[in-house]
Amino acid sequence: MQIFLWILFGALVGFVASLLMHTKRRGIIKNIIIGLLGAFLGGFIASFFGFGSLETFTIESFLIALGGAVLLLFILRKLKI
Repeated sequence: MQIFLWILFGALVGFVASLLMHTKRRGIIKNIIIGLLGAFLGGFIASFFGFGSLETFTIESFLIALGGAVLLLFILRKLKI
C-alpha cells in the first residue's frame, strides 16, 4: 500500500510541477518519475537546512517535493532534455 501512495504522490507532484513550469503534457509515467525524483531532490536540499521530512504526507512534504520537481524541470529545460 505504501508503494501505491508514493506513486500517487509522485504523480500529483509531477502534474502540479509541469503546470507551474508550463511544460508540455508529459504523461502519467513521466509525471510520476519527475514527482518522485523531485521529492528526493527536494528532500536532499531540505536536509541541508534542517527542515522537512518526506516520511509522512503533509503539506510541508508536498511543498518540498514540488520545489524539487520544479527545480528538476528547470534543469531539464536548460539541458534541453
